[in-house]
Formats: sequence, structure tokens, C-alpha cells
Amino acid sequence: MAIVEMVMPRMGESVMECTVIGILKKVGDRVDADDSVMEVATDKVDTEVPTPYGGVIAEILVKEGDVVPVGNAIIRIETNGDVPITSPEEPKEVQTLEKEIESVTHSLAATAVPNLPTEVSHANSIRFYSPLVQTIAKMEGVSAQELNQIAGTGADNRVTKKDILAYLENRKNVASAQPKVNSPQAKQETEAGFLVRRNDNEEVTANKTPQTGTEIIPMDRMRKMIAERMVESKRISPHVSSFVETDMTNIVLWRNQIKDEFKRQTGEGLTFTPLLIEAVVRAIKDFPLINISVDGDTIIKKRDINVGMAVALPSGNLIVPVIHNADQYSLIGLAKKVNDLANRARQNKLTADDLAGGTYTVSNIGTFGNIMGTPIILQPQVAIMAFGAIQKRPVVIETPQGDVIGIRSMMYISHSYDHRVVDGALGGMFVKRVSDYLSEFDLHRKLF
Repeated sequence: MAIVEMVMPRMGESVMECTVIGILKKVGDRVDADDSVMEVATDKVDTEVPTPYGGVIAEILVKEGDVVPVGNAIIRIETNGDVPITSPEEPKEVQTLEKEIESVTHSLAATAVPNLPTEVSHANSIRFYSPLVQTIAKMEGVSAQELNQIAGTGADNRVTKKDILAYLENRKNVASAQPKVNSPQAKQETEAGFLVRRNDNEEVTANKTPQTGTEIIPMDRMRKMIAERMVESKRISPHVSSFVETDMTNIVLWRNQIKDEFKRQTGEGLTFTPLLIEAVVRAIKDFPLINISVDGDTIIKKRDINVGMAVALPSGNLIVPVIHNADQYSLIGLAKKVNDLANRARQNKLTADDLAGGTYTVSNIGTFGNIMGTPIILQPQVAIMAFGAIQKRPVVIETPQGDVIGIRSMMYISHSYDHRVVDGALGGMFVKRVSDYLSEFDLHRKLF
């Protein structure tokens, strides 16, 4: 018998700590290798943490709400294997690593949320704020002074996610208990949710009283983060959109011919998404200045083509996993990768690395029956493309014998881009090139 320590695994290249949001096992439970033992949250994703060992849980070293640095012990497991016992005394190498993690976390947090301190003197010690706490503080409008007053229950008085959420709940209750204006006019305006003028120099916004038949639904953490990032993107990037109509007839016919054989040969379903991404990748190679980001007055041109694809979750939220080095995949490889990322996204099994490093994003809004849309750029990228529903329509077809009317499978493509660095010529030519690759698809293409 041996006792081994399971440590908090690395959740991504830039993730230095995780917040424990749920513990799935208890002391005495038997686990197998790769069983999930807890749920954690980073500033990128919520995910489950599997154990690398099988055995019986002897001790759980963390609790819900704890902010745990990567590499710190979280669970002790009694195993049957000949595994050496991990001493509570960490070697100097681990202590050095922990100091480096804390230093990097401090550095990352300093850039994550402007105007909030990453360390504050508290009880003759230094208090650090995790990126998750800072993100919540920014979204809820908690000032640096307020943050410093929150009593932390974490190690070294650190403010945990549970601490700041409790503070926000208490702040909301205090605000709702404030005296109200008693004049008949003020009462009427308050019930209607209007702006109440208390005197000539002061205005307050009255709380809206829910009407009969209404339901108040608080945003969950992911929805708040999405809202924050969408507003920030519109503030940063002046959005411009271009549109093209694309003849998808050849692709539709080819996919109908090959999808059953594709399923038998690969075990995967063939959707339109990998075909759309393939066309985007080819167009990025033709117009590499669409594969950039902006840093102040500097344009950063990306060598890798990492395509993000928007995936709708069962909760109604949206997440964007990334196909890294998408130009290195065959169509079969793209289909497998698309299906894998989409399935793991819906099962909440994506890692932070799955969501990092995107250089261009696509959204297949046609799956919802939409024919056209104007998506918002995912920062720090400079463009995003939306593909509408494929619909049969009568169109004019040019032939050597003259123009004829035919039934074709047509689709609208919309391209939103950052007008600071992408002008209409580049943005328009890029979406037209994607359209050309799709409409000129080889109907006799061999896949195997």
C-alpha cells in the first residue's frame, strides 16, 4: 500500500491557478485512473479534473472555493501499487516552482484587469488576487478599495470566488434596503422602473419591480464573461461587414454522395463545417494579413493558422474551441477534429488549451436556420466569418448557350472585420475568395 498525492494539473499554457467549484468524490471512495474527482474553473473554462491514480481517497486537501496553484497537492490516494509515499516536505525544486507560479500569476493578473491591484497590504502581509476574482470584480464594478475590504477566507487571507460572490450578494441586499421616495409621483415612477429624481442635484435609478408573469434570471458566470467580452470587443474594434452569396450546389451533391461511405470508413459524420473551415484556411493562405492581431500601433502577423469555431452549449451559452494548425489537417482530419471539439464542448470536457491561441474564427449560424448574421470579433483577432443556412433558390445560371434559370443550393456568407487594420478591399476580397473555393468545389473529388 502506498499514499500518493494528486496535484492540480496544468490547465493551459497561461493558467497558473484554478478555483475549485465542486468536489465529486469523498474520503473513502474508490476511484480508477482517469475518474473525475473535482470540477475547477479558470478564467478560460470550467472543467473536470481526472485522477492519474487508482485507489481509495484517503484525504481531500482542498475545499470548494479554494484557489489552488498549479502543482499544489489536492488529494491523497491510497493505492495498491508500489508507489513511493510523497513527503509533506516539498523539495526545493517544488518550492521554487511554486514561487515562480505565484510570480507569474501576479504578472498575469496585473494585465488581466486594469485598475485593480494584484497585491494589497493586508494584516502585515501581501494579498494576491486571482485572475478569476479580478474578472468577477471587473464585471460587477467592484473598485480596488472595495476589493481590499473584503475579508478573505483563502490561504494568507486570499479572497476566493465564494468570498467575492458573498460580498456582492450582501451589497445587493443592502442596496435594495435603501429608503425609497414616498411621494405618489415617485412611487408611481419607481413601480414603472423609471428614473426617480430625489432633488435637484441627485438622481437614482429605481429597482424595477417584476410584473406578474415575469421571471428574473441571473446571468451565470459564463454568460457574464461572454457579455463582458462582447461589449469590450465592440469598444475596441470598429466593426465593418461584407456579404457574398455562394453557390453550394457542388458541395451539397458531393457530401450527399460520400457521407455514408465516409461514416463507414472513419466512424465519423461528415458535416458542412470541416468543408467550410477548409475553404477559410485556403483563403487565409492567400490573404495572410487577415491572420493578424493588433498591439497598440503594431500589427502582429501570425504564422500559425488556428481556427476557432463557435459551438452552442446546452445551457444556451457559446464557446469557441480552436483547431490549432488547421492548415496541416486533411479533410478527414478536420472532420474528426471538428466532431471531437464539438462533442467535448457540449460535455464540458474542453481544456484551457482547447480554447487558447485562436487567430481566426468561424460561426456556422446556418445550423439554427439563420440565413445571415453579423458576428462580433473575438479579441484579439481582427475578423470573424458567419455561414448562413443552405437553401434551394431559383438563380440565373450562365452557360455557353446563354442564361438559364436553375434551382441551386445557395448560402450567404458574412464577414465582420476590424476596420482599424482591415479595409474593405481586403475584407471583401477575403470573403469572396472563400466563396470561390466553395462554389468551385470539385464534384469528382476523391477522399480515400
